[in-house]
Amino acid sequence: MRIAVGSTNPTKVKAVENVMRRIYGDVEVFGVEVDSGVSDQPIGLEETTRGAVNRAKQALEKTGADLGVGIEAGIYPFPKTLTGYLDIQVCAVASPDGMITVGHGPGFEYPPVVIEKVLNEGVEVGIAMGELVKDPELKKKIGAIGVLSKGLLTRTELNEIAVLMAMIPRLNRELYFEKE
Repeated sequence: MRIAVGSTNPTKVKAVENVMRRIYGDVEVFGVEVDSGVSDQPIGLEETTRGAVNRAKQALEKTGADLGVGIEAGIYPFPKTLTGYLDIQVCAVASPDGMITVGHGPGFEYPPVVIEKVLNEGVEVGIAMGELVKDPELKKKIGAIGVLSKGLLTRTELNEIAVLMAMIPRLNRELYFEKE
């Protein structure tokens, strides 16, 4: 089975590989550069989800793989938080039959200075967070979540959760797609 990830970010590709190997065994997972069709810093569930779906569909179309996977991180308004926003990773999985399944991972909050830069200066959270901790390559490594969780959760692991959630309907076809 060939699985194309709509990104060349190593944390996203590795997350897809880790989950798909647990599900399917021996798979070929590779990244491909695509355009998400959304802003560099998606804001809101709708825009973040659209980016993930666009990435999945383009990965599938560009490669002819068995599955196309898109992962898009974004922030969205959330009540009772310090900044008013949480960050989530949305994953979409597309197959040649036109089926798209979607899931997302847990949400976490960025420091207020990061959200302020995003909202006031249009800076991407990964860049703002990288500047804050003086690591411009942060989003390609443990990610903001790795720093903020003191290493208890990496960006790859966070993305794995979103990938697995998007696979739930595919793992339970009889519950989601079988007609009685």
